[in-house]
Amino acid sequence: MTTELTMLAWSTGLLLLLVLIQATAGVLAQGPTVMAGSRDNVPAPKVFQARALRTVDNHREGLTLFAPLILIAALAHISNSWTVLGAQLFFWSRVAHAALYLVGVPIVRPLVWTVGLVGTFMVLLAVLGVI
Repeated sequence: MTTELTMLAWSTGLLLLLVLIQATAGVLAQGPTVMAGSRDNVPAPKVFQARALRTVDNHREGLTLFAPLILIAALAHISNSWTVLGAQLFFWSRVAHAALYLVGVPIVRPLVWTVGLVGTFMVLLAVLGVI
């Protein structure tokens, strides 16, 4: 398996971990009965629960941009230093971003998010044959 596909697999694993954290935060904040119910009238999320929800949503959005590009690169047999570095930048920045988001660190978090976006752009440019 290529490095790019490995980074995609790990990025998907990160999403799974974040979903588990978010679900646990919901149960701890609202109680298991509320979270196991229909959730029609769930109270507003507590601070950490809301942050975990936003972390999951943010990672899911990044993954929807990153994953197709990695799959296109794999199908087109495009793997070079740009795609490898781009995939690694995406994954490791997403790990750091998630940790910073969950802990509530301001200012630095968007900068780390930008690194992941740069990695995604690197893969896009490689797939398009620009670099």
